[in-house]
Amino acid sequence: MSSYPDHQTQFHLAPIIAELRAMRVRSLEQRHRETHPPKLPSRNILKDTIEGLATVLYPNRLGKGDVTDEGIDYYVGHTLDETLRHLRLQIQRELSFTIEQGGDLNPDRQVIARQSLELTREFVKTLPKVRALLDSDLQAAFEGDPAARSVDEVLVCYPGIAAIINHRLAHELYQLGLPLIARMIAEIAHSVTGIDIHPGAQIGPSFFIDHGTGVVIGQTAIIGERVRLYQAVTLGAKRFPTDENGVLIKGNARHPIVEDDVVIYAGATILGRITIGRGSTIGGNVWLTKSVPPESNVTQAQARQELFIHGAGI
Repeated sequence: MSSYPDHQTQFHLAPIIAELRAMRVRSLEQRHRETHPPKLPSRNILKDTIEGLATVLYPNRLGKGDVTDEGIDYYVGHTLDETLRHLRLQIQRELSFTIEQGGDLNPDRQVIARQSLELTREFVKTLPKVRALLDSDLQAAFEGDPAARSVDEVLVCYPGIAAIINHRLAHELYQLGLPLIARMIAEIAHSVTGIDIHPGAQIGPSFFIDHGTGVVIGQTAIIGERVRLYQAVTLGAKRFPTDENGVLIKGNARHPIVEDDVVIYAGATILGRITIGRGSTIGGNVWLTKSVPPESNVTQAQARQELFIHGAGI
């Protein structure tokens, strides 16, 4: 009698299962591992965690909707406690994964447990600051979009706000030395909204992404206060330098600095460690690789003219 379930026998899966196992074993051997790989944080649990944290930040609008004034603090406390328990476990997984990636296959679990608790406690202290930043983002969106009828509508409907909620939370985790969890949270927002913000990006208050689809903000980008972006804007890297062995150099400052009160219209591509001066306006579909001074007004025609001076860009 076959040891495989009926559906596996019906489709002749035994050789496929065996081949997949052999491939996993070879992969472990190539990475000099003798044991199963450490568990990664769970994307599904992190998705629920972010939803729980958003509920805690805005319980009247993102919560169940039936919480009374008398019970709201209990609801927030209960939700936050449960959410942080799940987050702490995911932090433990990242810490274990990082240590084992470094070659220590038998990390001290008690030390990791203590570290995860400390990091979770540090993270929860940032929530009032995150709420204040998000309040400024909501107000900026409401004031910046004539179609917005209320701040509440902005909160529950706008993809740019959904993305920035994830980013504000992910950035705090990134700052605490948890880049994997932070990146996973960023990618959850990316998959839902089409807005790709690396958790390392530094973004000031009153930030507004209108429409949002296709926006990309790189790891080392720095964005000031009251900045507005439209759909398909890229704040990216111009080039990817390598070391003497041809390996990409990671972590260097390679994305734009956008100063306060800048507006960047749809489809603009801004590349490299350049500075967009305070109060500037960058027009739609502009391709920009040079810094511009404060109060600049850069249009597509101006950018094209600059590219072809003395044959440059041909």
